Amino acid sequence: MDSILLFDDPAIRGSLLPFTFTRPVADIRIGILKISEKWERVTGASISFLTQDYLQKKFPPKSGNALAINGALLPDSRSLALIKSLSSNQALYFGKTLIATYIGETEKNLGAVKSKEIIQMDYEPTLLLKTWNIFQFNGAEIRKDFDLITQGRKSAKITDPHTKLYSPENIFIEEGAVIRATVLNADGGPIYIGKNTEIQEGSLIRGPFALCESSTINMGAKIKGDTTVGPHCKVGGEVSNSVIFGFSNKGHEGFLGNSVIGEWCNMGADTNTSNLKNNYSPVKLWDYTVGNYANTGLQFCGLMMGDHSKCGINTMFNTGTVVGIGSNVFGPGFPRKFIPSFAWGGEEGFSTFLFPKFLETAKAVVARRGLELDAEEQEILRLIFEMSKNYRIWETTS
Repeated sequence: MDSILLFDDPAIRGSLLPFTFTRPVADIRIGILKISEKWERVTGASISFLTQDYLQKKFPPKSGNALAINGALLPDSRSLALIKSLSSNQALYFGKTLIATYIGETEKNLGAVKSKEIIQMDYEPTLLLKTWNIFQFNGAEIRKDFDLITQGRKSAKITDPHTKLYSPENIFIEEGAVIRATVLNADGGPIYIGKNTEIQEGSLIRGPFALCESSTINMGAKIKGDTTVGPHCKVGGEVSNSVIFGFSNKGHEGFLGNSVIGEWCNMGADTNTSNLKNNYSPVKLWDYTVGNYANTGLQFCGLMMGDHSKCGINTMFNTGTVVGIGSNVFGPGFPRKFIPSFAWGGEEGFSTFLFPKFLETAKAVVARRGLELDAEEQEILRLIFEMSKNYRIWETTS
């Protein structure tokens, strides 16, 4: 298996917005790894993406023949065996959803698949179909990734005498991690601590939990299970069953639960997310594919925040809030439950975060990490600004 092309299924991608505004489906982090990184590890193949045209320059497909796999598929041993058994004239489906097929250099639009022999899966694979699946499936994916990453390897030792471990056999520490006066409780699931991370004094952490490379858990944090903190993040306060993709900060007190936070986000001190309605009814969440709120069927669902969005101190997010790309939320009270991309304001109303001003801020934020917001990324963000205009209803009514 030399080359794998992870494709965006158009029937799925829209349901994973706002996160797929800025990345292919398979670039989503769930568990410890991104979906693409999982496939790279389990197959040893070269990975590339087939995605939206405006993202393709940043995520280019490799030339030549390839095994095309649905980017929403989370790999497991059964699906991997089925995919490996495919011949070049076969296509693997689950119901009407294309799972995998071999394609040639001229078939990058997957148009030739219709003429192939259809093989139906006899069990339901794990597909990332909705944004809330990211936190829903996260605990199981941490367990799978933990086994994948740590198999045959030896954990670094914790030398701090004031750190307490429960079920140490379920804890793996990469080199360069610094842990002080912390409780790591892996009774309920594995705990993975990445390279060059720091866990400060007084932190209480329960597994399944993943802390990815160069991230920090601030003093006194309370981290509950099924939580992932991606690379280059700073996290404090209380976090439960949430995924933070990377390069984002929630450094202070406040509660984040059953939530997904994109890259380059910042949550001000004492930001709180409601994840349960007072009447215990199922949570409705904005669905970009229908342009309205859809019933998740979940009792617990918090915040979905797209890349480059920020919120000020003491921000309160209602149960099941969606924030798009590049928004800035602040002020008293509860803002609306759907905040479109490049919105500026809060409960008292919104205006447009004009693109030049947004870009100025985004460049400064990225530069603080010693990185550069390159021309490709700037163009992607500019296009998202244009394509999200219709959601900023104040622009059409003003």
